[in-house]
Amino acid sequence: MTQALFELSVERYIDAPPQVVFKVWTERLAEWWAPKPWTTKIVELDLRPGGRSAMVMTGPGGETSPMEGVILEIVPNQSIVFTNAFTAGWIPQPPFMVGFFEFVPEGTGTRYRAGARHWDEAALKQHQAMGFEEGWKLVAGQLAALAEAGAKRS
Repeated sequence: MTQALFELSVERYIDAPPQVVFKVWTERLAEWWAPKPWTTKIVELDLRPGGRSAMVMTGPGGETSPMEGVILEIVPNQSIVFTNAFTAGWIPQPPFMVGFFEFVPEGTGTRYRAGARHWDEAALKQHQAMGFEEGWKLVAGQLAALAEAGAKRS
């Protein structure tokens, strides 16, 4: 994907092949999605275009952050795109972003890129203020640790 207007993204090298990183992303999402000590409960993750993506992150003080959206595109071992502009069944809700995740082969590992594209500058700035860069870098590290451990066992 190319850099879009109102886009925030993080990138890192993961020392595991794309198929391993993708498998950990899709099958172990609850283990890495939220920056620790937050946890994630997967309500539903239907990995197909139009499929529901619903989860609840819970903080150490019991605070919760529900997330509801739909998968727009999924290319196994390559990319995942979702939006929170709709709930399942294409029910509109106030949009915030389109999220994307890329898994690009690089040597024996993966160049992982995760980002969010926003409708306007106000939403982008709101996401920055929420700690986008720090949070998404932390969870990319958590994903990398699981994928790299899995790659070593293979």
